[in-house]
Amino acid sequence: MTEPYHIDTSSNWRRQAVEDWLFGLDHLSPGMREKVVTAWVSAWASSSHERLEDMPFSPGENPYRLMDHVNDVTRAGLDLGARAAADWKVEFDPEVLVPILILHDVDKPLIYGREGNAGVHAQLFHELPHGVIGGMLLKELGFAHTIVSTVATHATNAPFHGRNLEAHVLHYADLFAADHAFRQMGKTPLYLRHGR
Repeated sequence: MTEPYHIDTSSNWRRQAVEDWLFGLDHLSPGMREKVVTAWVSAWASSSHERLEDMPFSPGENPYRLMDHVNDVTRAGLDLGARAAADWKVEFDPEVLVPILILHDVDKPLIYGREGNAGVHAQLFHELPHGVIGGMLLKELGFAHTIVSTVATHATNAPFHGRNLEAHVLHYADLFAADHAFRQMGKTPLYLRHGR
């Protein structure tokens, strides 16, 4: 593989499918909405997945789909953002927080493939850490540094994490949704794991 992804700006059936799928697009300006959709269309078109429904959340036997996780994280993150705004007297720019929530796992279609009913590691998984590829894609699409850096460093095993409040909200929304996924898959939720 010479390039991990290509930018797909065409107006096609994938674009409509992504728009129909993603929760939270109505919180964005038309320009930002277009960029967010283009990021997901590009990741999907560059992946081995024929359908959005085929994209796994993680490797292994996995009934929990990536598309469900992304919407779960976005809903939880918007709720957490509203709670933080009320309790901490801070404001979140929806043009920053919402893209971070929706795009945090935009590289998973590229790092996870599917064999039968199981998610598997794609070759790219062994070349670059989760988040970094998404950050590269978002940088190429012209997203703001805060969005790029938060997506690039959000993985729990990243060597460091963003210090902005949006990264804080994403972290807990992502773990909340991930623990739900692990329960559905019959696996131990992250909060019950020791010595990760």
